Order: sequence, then structure tokens, then C-alpha cells
Amino acid sequence: MRKLFVSVMVVAALAGTAAAQNCVECHQKVTPSVVSDWRLSKHDDNGVDCSVCHGGEHVSADDVAKVKIPTPETCAPCHETQVEKFSKGKHALAWTAMKAMPTAHWQPMALMEGMKGCGGCHKIGLKSEAEIQVARGDGSGFGMASCDACHTRHVFSVEEARQPQACQTCHMGFDHPQWEMYSSSKHGVRYLLKQSGVLSDSVAAPTCQTCHMQEGNHEVRTAWGFLATRLPMPEDASWAADRATILQALGVLDPQGQPTARLDAVKAADLARLTQEDWQRERDKMLGTCNQCHSGNFARAELEKGDNLIRSADSLMAAAIRVVAELYQDGSLAKPASYGSAFPDLLTFHDAPTVIEQTLFEMYLKHRMRTFQGAFHGNPDYALWYGWSEMVRDLTEIREEAARLRAEKR
Repeated sequence: MRKLFVSVMVVAALAGTAAAQNCVECHQKVTPSVVSDWRLSKHDDNGVDCSVCHGGEHVSADDVAKVKIPTPETCAPCHETQVEKFSKGKHALAWTAMKAMPTAHWQPMALMEGMKGCGGCHKIGLKSEAEIQVARGDGSGFGMASCDACHTRHVFSVEEARQPQACQTCHMGFDHPQWEMYSSSKHGVRYLLKQSGVLSDSVAAPTCQTCHMQEGNHEVRTAWGFLATRLPMPEDASWAADRATILQALGVLDPQGQPTARLDAVKAADLARLTQEDWQRERDKMLGTCNQCHSGNFARAELEKGDNLIRSADSLMAAAIRVVAELYQDGSLAKPASYGSAFPDLLTFHDAPTVIEQTLFEMYLKHRMRTFQGAFHGNPDYALWYGWSEMVRDLTEIREEAARLRAEKR
């Protein structure tokens, strides 16, 4: 079926050669770099012209609104496996994850759907037809294709998408500093030296894709997930209590430890591994990747160190959450009416009303993230100095601020 579709597409493209030539002649004047990029692509080599992706209704400067903006469905007939795998991974849920944040709709449109902030990266996620129409109505008709976040227009190069720099735009800074971690880790340094020709092409040096897109699998997932929380609870009672506190502050467990409606949103956005089987499946995939260069024992030990660092970070995080929750309880700090329980709401970090709450949210979304991400990306500097040590500082500042607030109340 796929071969038949491709053949039909090629025949249609050849039949429309004259129309395609009109596109090229015009756009060589209007957007010349678009044409030169397309000329470098395999699309051009295989007769896939402008109309295949953009439709044939736009034929002049007077009907630009008729241009079809591609979506993953546009790519699927020729790239069925890649689109199918992509649709099952976390990148496909990026738009959903952004929209699921409780206060996302309070932010300036330009920073969300307008692609100048969160949406600039989260646009890789799949969108419903209704969401696409809303985006177009707001003047954000682009950023719908998803695939072009990595295979950028109009070269759509596989080789480009295989480079770690393809991930850099989105995976760096604040709570996504994976690029900084990777590029300054020994893995990253060796690969960048390969790129510059200092090391041989045959040198073992993994890229982001080596570990997260094994054998080109577009179903990108990780064992711990973005929030580094998982079910079932650990057997260790202390760690279980700390994790329960964090889940309550995320709003997925109520004060009695029972699931809330927000848990459904976390499930929908695939932000956490909620069964042992889901977690183990991703862990086993990563162990298989590590085993290409390292012994199984070494790989397991290194990943377990990351697990243990999450445990340590959870202890610090839960202690800080409890300090703020106690301030709400004794009236030293006003609890925002929008918070659904006695706990601070870690997913409303955009709008934290006080310094102590801002510190708490940054502790979770910045320093805790850097602690465990630094560990799993082989970057001791991030795991310690930009992560765990900053969490210790955050907890100290939160405790001092709590004491000051209570003194003021007296």
C-alpha cells in the first residue's frame, strides 16, 4: 500500500511538473533560500515537489491563505513507520503536556501558542484539528508539522536530525539543560571531537539519538519520565513518604494519598511511569544501549546511582514542601485559593505569589531536574553543583524565610 501511494505521488508530481516549475520560479524571487534548501533535499531527488506537501490551490500572491501547512499526516504516506513510532512517544505529547499545565492559559499567547516561549519547543507535539484552527486564527499557522522540529525545512535532512545539535534548541537551559550536560560530558566531548575531525569516525561516542532513539526509533521515552516520579511506591518507607509528599504537591494525590483528577492529565501527557512494567521496559532498553560500550554490571551500577540520587533529592524536596505546607496550616503564609489541597501546587510555578513559593518551585523544576538529569547524562558538575548543592541551598533559604514569616506573624 505504501509503495502504491508513493508511486501515485511520484506520478502526480511528474504530471504537475509545469505547476511545480511555476512554484519554483516565483519562490526563487520571493523566498530563494527555501528553494535552494529544497534543491538539496531527497524530496527534490525523488520528484516530491511543493504541491505534494502544500497542496495545489495556492498559485499566486493573491491566494497565499490557500497554502496547506503540513502536519505529520502529510508525512505519513511516505514515512509511515517513523510517524507511527513518533505518535507513541513523549515528543508527540509535548503540546498536550504544555496545555496541561494549570496556569498555561494565563500566560501571554505569544509565549504559549505563539511559539515565542514554551510553544516554541512544545510545538513538536501532535495537535487536534481544532487546536490547529485556533492557532491559525491567532496568527500562528506554522509549527504544525512536528517532524520539521528535527528535520528542518526544506532540506529535511536525516543526517541533520541525527546530530546532537538537532536537540539543542529545546533541550538546554532552565529545566531542560540536557544539551549542556551532554556536550560537556565525556560522551559529548568525544562526539564533538569526532565532528571536528580530531577523533576518528570509528571512535565510540554516543549522541542523544544513540540513547533515546535506538536504531532510529522515533518513540522517544525515558524510564523515570520528565517529573522523575513513578509508581508503584518504593519499599523503603522513608522514600515512599517523601515521594507521596511530592505527588501531593503535584496535585496527583490528595492529602489522604488518594488519586485526584489531575492524575488523568499526567497519564495523558505521559509525564511519569505509572507501572513497574513501563519503567522496567525503558530501563532495559537503556541498559541494552549502554551495553554496546560498557559491561552490563557497570551500566546497571551507574543507572542505580542515578536512582539513588533521585532518592536523596526527593528527601530534600519533600522537606521543603512540608515547610511551606506548614506555613499554610498555621496561617503564616496565605494559601492561594486556586490550590486544591493543603500543599503548595508545584505545577503553577508561573504564578507563585511569594518569594518562598518561587524558591520552592525553582527547587523542583530547576535544581531537582538538574540533579537527576545530570546524573543520568554523565555530568557530575550538573548533578552536584547546579543540582543537589542548589537544592540544599534552596531548603536552607526556605527554612530561614519560614522562620521570618512566623516571627512577623507573632
